[in-house]
Amino acid sequence: MNSSVQGAAGAGQHARFTDHLWDRTKVLREAIDELEFLRRLGDGTLPLDVFRTYIEQDFLYLTGYAKALSLVAAHAPGPVEAGFWAGSAAEAATVEATLHQNLLTSGRLPASDAEPQHSQACLGYISYLTAVAATEPYAVSAAAVLPCFWIYADVGRRLAASAREVLSADPSHPYAQWVTTYDAEEFHAAVAKARELVDTAAEAATDIQREAMVEAFTIASRYELMFWDTALNKQEWPAS
Repeated sequence: MNSSVQGAAGAGQHARFTDHLWDRTKVLREAIDELEFLRRLGDGTLPLDVFRTYIEQDFLYLTGYAKALSLVAAHAPGPVEAGFWAGSAAEAATVEATLHQNLLTSGRLPASDAEPQHSQACLGYISYLTAVAATEPYAVSAAAVLPCFWIYADVGRRLAASAREVLSADPSHPYAQWVTTYDAEEFHAAVAKARELVDTAAEAATDIQREAMVEAFTIASRYELMFWDTALNKQEWPAS
């Protein structure tokens, strides 16, 4: 086993296991921070049709993510863990998805008659999370769903700060108000709880499972990067 994983997983003597996951994905997270899509989303210059594409894909993603979270809850070792993941699934499937749907039908974004189809990144991401949640041990599946909480919140703090500047100059900006919700305190509280549960799971996991947790967190982080990037830089499916 990798000694750095073993040290990070040891009964809390040093760093938390989730700190180790964060450090292991530093290069990926730096690449996310440099994405043109996120820069333009924050400063208000992202074309509205691109923003609509992102919201459509995120709506599709939330449906799949909720299913993955429900599977994590089903395999949870106790009622506290099960309650958190199940509650997060309900939040994704109802509250967050409703916000997205309302924005798509509000008239503030360009109209589209086309039925949204999963992008390659979106379908790959939710398929991966669902497969892990259905077939891997609880600790591994919990690590796999964590990046969507944590990276989203980390990026969101910076996006929200930029969006507030946009709103001060243009209070009617079509999506800057929506971007400021990325910094909601209740969401950051959920991230803290998710991290806590993954840390606890790592303490109870085997060495092999902790290695798998690192891999799952890394793969999901790659999908986070791809999901955002392909909203602006589309990857078309082969013609049917």
